[in-house]
Amino acid sequence: MVEIEIDGQKVEVSEGSMVIQAAKKVGTYIPHFCYHKKLSIAANCRMCLVDIEKAPKAVPACATPVAAGMIVRTKSEKAIKAQQSVMEFLLINHPLDCPICDQGGECQLQDLAVGYGKSASRYQEEKRVVFHKNVGPLISMEEMTRCIHCTRCVRFGQEIAGIMEFGMLGRGEHSEITSFVGKTVDSELSGNVIDLCPVGALTSKPFRYSARTWELSRRKSVSPHDGLGANLTVQVKNNKVMRVVPLENEAINECWISDKDRFSYEGLNSDERLTKPMLKQGGQWHEVDWQTALEYLGHGLADIQREHGSDGIAALATPHATLEELYLLQKLVRGLGSSNVDFRLRQSDFSNQLKGAPWLGMAIADVERLDAAFVIGSFLRKDHPLLAARLRHAVKNGGKLSVLHACDDDPLIPLTGKIIAAPSAWASELAGVAAAVAAAKDVALPSALSDAEPSQRARRIADALLSGERRAVMLGNSAVQHPQFAQLHALAQWIAEATGAKLGFLTEAANTVGGYLTRAVSPLGAKELLEKPRQAYVLLHAEPEFDSADPVTTLKALRGAKMVAVLSPYKNTAAADYADVLLPVAPFTETAGTFVNCEGSAQSFNGVVRPLGETRPAWKVLRVLGNLLKLSGFDYETPEQVRDEVLSAIDMNTALSNATSASIAATASQSNDLERIADVPIYHADALVRRAPSLHLTNDARRAMVASLPAELFDSLGINEGDAVTVRQGECVTTLPAARDAALPSNTVRVSSATPAGAALGPMFGQIKVEKAQ
Repeated sequence: MVEIEIDGQKVEVSEGSMVIQAAKKVGTYIPHFCYHKKLSIAANCRMCLVDIEKAPKAVPACATPVAAGMIVRTKSEKAIKAQQSVMEFLLINHPLDCPICDQGGECQLQDLAVGYGKSASRYQEEKRVVFHKNVGPLISMEEMTRCIHCTRCVRFGQEIAGIMEFGMLGRGEHSEITSFVGKTVDSELSGNVIDLCPVGALTSKPFRYSARTWELSRRKSVSPHDGLGANLTVQVKNNKVMRVVPLENEAINECWISDKDRFSYEGLNSDERLTKPMLKQGGQWHEVDWQTALEYLGHGLADIQREHGSDGIAALATPHATLEELYLLQKLVRGLGSSNVDFRLRQSDFSNQLKGAPWLGMAIADVERLDAAFVIGSFLRKDHPLLAARLRHAVKNGGKLSVLHACDDDPLIPLTGKIIAAPSAWASELAGVAAAVAAAKDVALPSALSDAEPSQRARRIADALLSGERRAVMLGNSAVQHPQFAQLHALAQWIAEATGAKLGFLTEAANTVGGYLTRAVSPLGAKELLEKPRQAYVLLHAEPEFDSADPVTTLKALRGAKMVAVLSPYKNTAAADYADVLLPVAPFTETAGTFVNCEGSAQSFNGVVRPLGETRPAWKVLRVLGNLLKLSGFDYETPEQVRDEVLSAIDMNTALSNATSASIAATASQSNDLERIADVPIYHADALVRRAPSLHLTNDARRAMVASLPAELFDSLGINEGDAVTVRQGECVTTLPAARDAALPSNTVRVSSATPAGAALGPMFGQIKVEKAQ
């Protein structure tokens, strides 16, 4: 530690700290623009100049390391004059258009100009003009004349997002921030540069000119999307969500959020919002009151229970539902004598006997401290943007990352080991890694793997996984959705135990862990509840044609049921076909609830706006339905009572477990047939993002609407980029534009699920045929 003095106050800071960090420790604010605690030091705005004793002139506090006995003055005449001079230079070319600037009211330049600027400029020449650039549908660069060249956006891309999409060209007053020629900004974390920009140069395109900051109310919430549970500040005007920005939580999302978290709010006010209960009578939909709709549903369920038994009733939910909603759903179904309730709609292998709720296996913050990680079956950047950023940080600090996956998408992280293979080969490839670990550790392999031979790639992964002290083996969404999930899990568990690594799951959605904790899981699994159709289905937040592992089988079961009730914020075309009753329930911004994230932290939130129309919170709808059916234990007055009942009955130390009792079996040889790779695209993953218009103008969204073919197959079909191809999977057929993808193994085709084309096909994994469209 080093002791220094700042404005007469003594403070001890760690050696190597900068003066600006020491000042923050004693509560002294030093004005700055380019400095940011999460980014490297650039020292190019010079606003943080301070007076250090014995230094001939003012020095930048962000780039000056502390030294023992240093005396710093931040408010001396020398420091103030230097800061005022810098401000004068910054304002020379600034357009001074605060009245029309979106950043007005929350602009660092505006705030500091009040304290350090002058009432008039001595500069009489013409100001420079920087022409606008189009960098995509999310970020506006219409007023780049405002830019002060702090380069925060450039450094964010290089250091946090992992890709340099912004850069600075030119010199002096001709310098300007721009993207690469003809390129848009496509990072899944790109929206964070809007928050980082200290002026109004980079602003939100969807939010642009829609409200002023002082008109907005700010309310805390939690993201309903991926398993991280990013903390949000939701900004509201006239009972409408206008903007979403990060709420800093160092342990979870630091000060970042993904673009999915930031821009999905557009879907809250979609034209497809369901605002009144509806019943289908004579093939026609009619709006009714809540009492009529609930009595109709209650009588229907009671009739089916009486005529077909309790086993004829099933409920399907998504892991984006809250803890309270999932708990009451399973309680309702079990109160009717059935155990047919499940939220694992995209899972296809339920032979795995889990001993508890699968979770990350560590604190989220510990991910960036890993020395070695092996990720199995994950579209890492798109499935888990902020966890990928943590892993990127771990690798920057010397960690080693290895992956086993179906396509060679760039994770924007240097990889130590990599196995890219068709899904049918994953188990045998993982067995090879196990064999390499056994050889390196000189331990016996499970007898079922006696024939496994480690490849050079497997040895490289094993060596990386055996290095360092903090290690992890992580199963991604695709591994859980895989038809051999039980085998992959058992192999991953053996590898983790043999290497001394922690076994973890990169959980799919905001409340995947909570779904297990509430027992919203059927012993049969969601797959059997659809393959052996039930007479009645209750769907909670689910759009099965997009959210299930096999949309065709799912839709067949729903269309054949005697009653289907949909509890959703939205009315879609498919639901209008198979449903009998539509109940408008609240999205996360209109209800109170709890999500349990991937590290097992329960995060509660309140509604930030009043429910739209006659929308009601789903927990309240399920409670009333329980009362109508005369079930015991449905006397809750608040969602907090439901939450407390769930969590008080759980010991998190024993409830969270990644262990499996599944035994390792001999691995089958890889299929030579053409196989489907079905990712769940980042902007199609749930009902809310599917309805966010700006997100669907991005390149990520457009890429999800094509059939990606390996180079060999693409060339053999004699087609050009964008030509139509016919894709067949069993009896299912669809037509899509083709794209050449060098990242795919030669015997695979990538056709995304959770899209209209994906809904027209069969299971997410399996054989597929592609031919040139006639």
